[in-house]
Amino acid sequence: MSLLAYDRPPPGLPRAAVDAKLVSLMKLAAIGLGVFLSGFVIREPAPYELYMVGLIAVWALAGLRISRRVAPLLALLIAFNIGGLISLSQLADLGTIPLYIAVSLFLALTSVFFAAIVEAEAELLSVVFRAWVAAAAITALFGILGYFNAFPGAAMFTKFGRAAGVFEDPNVFGPFLTLPAIYLLYLILTARPGIAFLAAPLLLIVTGGIFFSFSRGAWGLLVLTSSLLVLVVFLNAGTATARLRIAVTALLAVAGIALALILALQIPAVSELFTQRAQLVQDYDSARLGRFARFGIGFGWATEHPLGIGPLQFGQILGEDTHNIWLKTLLDYSWLGFAAYLTLILWSLAAGFRILFRRRPWQPYLICVYIVFVGHVALGTVIDTDHWRHFYLLLGLLWGMIALEQRWMAKRGPQ
Repeated sequence: MSLLAYDRPPPGLPRAAVDAKLVSLMKLAAIGLGVFLSGFVIREPAPYELYMVGLIAVWALAGLRISRRVAPLLALLIAFNIGGLISLSQLADLGTIPLYIAVSLFLALTSVFFAAIVEAEAELLSVVFRAWVAAAAITALFGILGYFNAFPGAAMFTKFGRAAGVFEDPNVFGPFLTLPAIYLLYLILTARPGIAFLAAPLLLIVTGGIFFSFSRGAWGLLVLTSSLLVLVVFLNAGTATARLRIAVTALLAVAGIALALILALQIPAVSELFTQRAQLVQDYDSARLGRFARFGIGFGWATEHPLGIGPLQFGQILGEDTHNIWLKTLLDYSWLGFAAYLTLILWSLAAGFRILFRRRPWQPYLICVYIVFVGHVALGTVIDTDHWRHFYLLLGLLWGMIALEQRWMAKRGPQ
């Protein structure tokens, strides 16, 4: 009956208005589903890739517009991928490498897509964040249950004895959960008590997923971004009362997480793995051809090969991947790709920071995205973030809000 009700508009409401509302709801649902699917990448190609290819195509046919505000993002990402093609030219046997470059280009397009739709419709941001939180809570819960082998077959949600949720790699699973964790923490610090009360258990589940991933990068990312969030929200608070609330709430949150950590460490298996993973430098970092030694070798190669050495060749030669996004771009995307990527990151950081404290309807989302983006840039020095779907989503959201600010200022005119 609910479907039949739309056959004729309510009295006094034009049919065009009903149709516009339906289209708007369909857009929200389509974007929410896409973001939700980004949390389920246990095999490739993942449902996210297949769905987003179709969604972008449909949206393009329906009138996707790349404005001049988003065009620099598109241009820099195209230049980055042209650098990958240049590096590809250094290989005699291509094998499956062209597919790797195709995935890079696809992820770049998803970033531009999200930037364009956010600029066009700022209300999509709330849907993106809610869908991301839902995906994070579910995949984190699977990861935790898998770590404790809570039901038959639960081990499929772990990798190397660590929680991985519905991901292939714990080192990607943990960082994926960071934006939802930061957003939930933001709500606890600033929202009404009822919303904060609902956010608290979700935050506990998501941070539990990060902890049981036993990813040092994810741990460091959470600590860094949480600290930055508290600082930014504290500085952005308008009154002394609000700042006092933020300080007290932050202390209570730290105490709660610390208590949960202490309880978790009472489990011998958890304590043993935590002690092992908590060491800043692991054996595979400082060994003769460990991570740090490979950095030196790789940067040496980069000075000798301005056209790169070919995508994925570093790992085939030395047995391990670069684990450094800057080295990755130099060797896999040539000097051109590195220059484009460096320009993109610096532009994003500068443009985002310039508008971070401006009170806008989308400021809460901007604060969370910008802080987590900063954390991922830092994380890229020890982990290769090249094909992380959520990193490109972060980039697109950030550029979308930068474009929103430019539109806002253009409408206001010269002051």
